[in-house]
Amino acid sequence: MTDRKGSNAIPIRTALTNEDGVDLAIIELLFFAYRDFTSDPDQMLAEYGFGRAHHRVLHFVNRMPGLTVAELLDVLKITKQSLARVLKQLIDTGHIVQVPGPRDRRQRELYPTEKGRALMLDLARPQSRRILAALGESSATEREGIERFLKAMVNPELRAQIDNLPGNTSGKGHGDE
Repeated sequence: MTDRKGSNAIPIRTALTNEDGVDLAIIELLFFAYRDFTSDPDQMLAEYGFGRAHHRVLHFVNRMPGLTVAELLDVLKITKQSLARVLKQLIDTGHIVQVPGPRDRRQRELYPTEKGRALMLDLARPQSRRILAALGESSATEREGIERFLKAMVNPELRAQIDNLPGNTSGKGHGDE
């Protein structure tokens, strides 16, 4: 069994390289892209005392108004306990409202408020500008290749969630019949 405390550990003084069997260049590009992609929203969220979990909840509630707590848990792949604190804050601050389901009153449907929609748009605008700048003069075919790559990064059994987002041409949107 590995000693987790690191006692008697010998330092390795050489850096990992691609010869170690991993694609370090793409991994690092994803790390740096994610760092910068989230930096503007992180600053805005901090002004509210919110974090990235709040951002994700706001995003999906705005993309799929009326989704249930259970559906949101499935999309985010988090526990009910993890969601509870974040959702309570967003409800208490007036960014999201919770409404009993029309067929099953035990179900709770989530909707953005005007305040929640405005914050989500404020968070998304710098990210959208960053994406547009990065795409630059990319062709539609190149963009499709980027979208295919990103979708392929998602676990295969969860890709249907992407297809079910509103406006996605590869699947039916939330609420579409």
